[in-house]
Amino acid sequence: MDLSFVQSGLLEKYLDTDVISAARVTALLERRGILDGTPVYLDEETQTPVSPLCEFGRYLSTALLDETTLKDYGRVIGRLDEHLADLGSDVLSAAESDLISYRSHRTQRQKRPVGASVWGRESFVLDDFYGFLIDRKILTHRPARLAARGRNALSPRVRSGMDIRHLTFEQYRYFRDVGLGGQLPTAQVDPAFRGWSPLRGRAGSDIALGSGARWREWATMLLPEIGLWPGMPGGAAAYTVQACAKYAKARPIYVPEDAVASAELFCLLERPDIVRRAARSLERKARDLFVLGEVDVADGRVKGILDGVVREFQMSAMDAKLRRITVFEGEFGLEALTLFVCRGGLMPGADAWKSYRHRAWTRMTSLADRSTPLLPARRWRWHDLRHTYALRLLTYLENIMDGKEPDLQARRRRHRSYLTGHIRHNPLLIVSRRLGHASPETTYEYLQYTDDLINEFEAAFSGWVGDDEASYADIASHAMSNVKSGR
Repeated sequence: MDLSFVQSGLLEKYLDTDVISAARVTALLERRGILDGTPVYLDEETQTPVSPLCEFGRYLSTALLDETTLKDYGRVIGRLDEHLADLGSDVLSAAESDLISYRSHRTQRQKRPVGASVWGRESFVLDDFYGFLIDRKILTHRPARLAARGRNALSPRVRSGMDIRHLTFEQYRYFRDVGLGGQLPTAQVDPAFRGWSPLRGRAGSDIALGSGARWREWATMLLPEIGLWPGMPGGAAAYTVQACAKYAKARPIYVPEDAVASAELFCLLERPDIVRRAARSLERKARDLFVLGEVDVADGRVKGILDGVVREFQMSAMDAKLRRITVFEGEFGLEALTLFVCRGGLMPGADAWKSYRHRAWTRMTSLADRSTPLLPARRWRWHDLRHTYALRLLTYLENIMDGKEPDLQARRRRHRSYLTGHIRHNPLLIVSRRLGHASPETTYEYLQYTDDLINEFEAAFSGWVGDDEASYADIASHAMSNVKSGR
């Protein structure tokens, strides 16, 4: 079976037939509400649609998932079908043992087994797929039996919580300045550094940490949104993110003045050279770009020509795909409206930002010495900066509320306050709103990292473990004497 994905933008380039025009196919996709990224399953020999897999792909498209999610879900079903074919089965005749075999293959036997979190997402898609088959009367029951608490053979064996990984101040400065910025651990410039646009990486890390935004929210930022646009006052920036936010949930994002200054430095020293080099290439691609003619900063709207038609959009309603192709007439020619640009002149994609941090990690570990702060056991992620933001802000707000009173008295005072005051001033709820969490329950996960558990343990069990009369030096001396005497 062959797996493909709907990509309407490629029709004009590659559709060559007298049967139907590219414009007609594009119009038909729009009329049927079939989004880009919708999976299409074709028989290898006849290249005809495979039922009911294509129907499930159509069902996913109606759920208004983004393009990346549609492709990921489509690949999950494709992998299942391929595994079942090797077993001489298919998705309609699969037994519970076939699904258990697939789970074991993915989590244990394949070359690089997936972890519990990845399998948890895959099992959700598979469960949704068989629920779809039952709703459409294609199957009468699920192949996997339900066990206690609604769990089945596809459920992950381990229920994992949030993977919260945060950085200390020293770790952050090391990864930003040494990993991304091309400095040596001694804060001197490394003449051997051959990285491309170190100021871009530094600006990205400062904005990610200073705003607490998710990667998709800050990496797709537009120049007017961060205030780096003619006629704007500068300083700290605040804008609304929606289309690029998780679940497209609108919320305000605040970028502090220092983070904006870091971005402004990138715009002054590095961005113009990138834009100048890519201007001619963008001119040749103008037909495929959204060329702006008007940017209304006050109303947060842009207007220009897209696919030969004049279109107008609210900036917060522009998704990542549209932002990437949005350009305006700048000093050197066409220029991307996004803050961050790569060698091609347009916004870097997910793979590009992934390569930036991978190269930074390699550099960090290779230059590590005794002066280097303790590096994380696992390679850092851009999302770690969001976790760092949450923990620093939560700790700071709790310290302000506690004041000089003992912690127990401060907590009692907070809980005696009125409900309205609790909602407005509670540190946990403030951080939850800033992060855009759907529920404060998600933010609760951070609480375990805000207290010094080691010191609390020492205070709670002082005198319980060990012997007050024997110090560590005494114990070590006694052990050494046993070694010397041959015992």
